[in-house]
Amino acid sequence: MAKRSNTTMTSAGLQLGREVAPPDSPETAKLDRVPNPQRDTDYLARFTVPEFTSLCPVTGQPDFAHLVIDYAPGPWLVESKSLKLYLASFRNHGAFHEDCTVAIGKRLTAEIKPKWLRIGGYWYPRGGIPIDVFWQTGRLPKGLWVPDQGVAPYRGRG
Repeated sequence: MAKRSNTTMTSAGLQLGREVAPPDSPETAKLDRVPNPQRDTDYLARFTVPEFTSLCPVTGQPDFAHLVIDYAPGPWLVESKSLKLYLASFRNHGAFHEDCTVAIGKRLTAEIKPKWLRIGGYWYPRGGIPIDVFWQTGRLPKGLWVPDQGVAPYRGRG
């Protein structure tokens, strides 16, 4: 078990445990972070988002994706409620698949400063073409076990 400091973490300023209005856009969404109590240990945290939605910036039609976010925490952890609200803010946001996926990875990296992060965006077909988008920061920490993201390639009715 990690050595704990004498200070206690409070929820002051966090969205956790409070009623929070959904953000209007990804730009205005607040991502909360909390100190990593296992900072001296390399480990992987995974968020799986099977029902991510955004809007096509051209047609305004909804786009759907299955996102998998893996990260090796550094000094901070992303607080999951704030992540959920941030991701939900894309529901009324127009952006291409590539932009959504990479923007999420970059924003998380800027906010929590992980040792390593990757995001896989597995987008459902529009116009008959599925688009999978992958982005990661640098090299994986030596010895860190990273399981497969577990999302099968799209096969259609073939």
